[in-house]
Amino acid sequence: MTSNYSAEIKIFAGRKNKAIFKSLETDNKFYDENPTQTNMSLDKEITILIDTQELSHLRANLNSTLRLVQTSNDAIESVKI
Repeated sequence: MTSNYSAEIKIFAGRKNKAIFKSLETDNKFYDENPTQTNMSLDKEITILIDTQELSHLRANLNSTLRLVQTSNDAIESVKI
């Protein structure tokens, strides 16, 4: 029996949405061996959908994604003029 696990993350970072989305999108694009199916979209907020058959893969992808969001936000804040 195979179980499927999924998560949906919605992020609203105001004017930083586009920059954070681009960071996430680039990271996802160049990770061919990603064991999860990760889809992202940008509208008024960033929406990230993650699907996988392994709970540990979901947890790892969520941790990585949330850390990248935090790092992107911190980098933008550090160069604020």
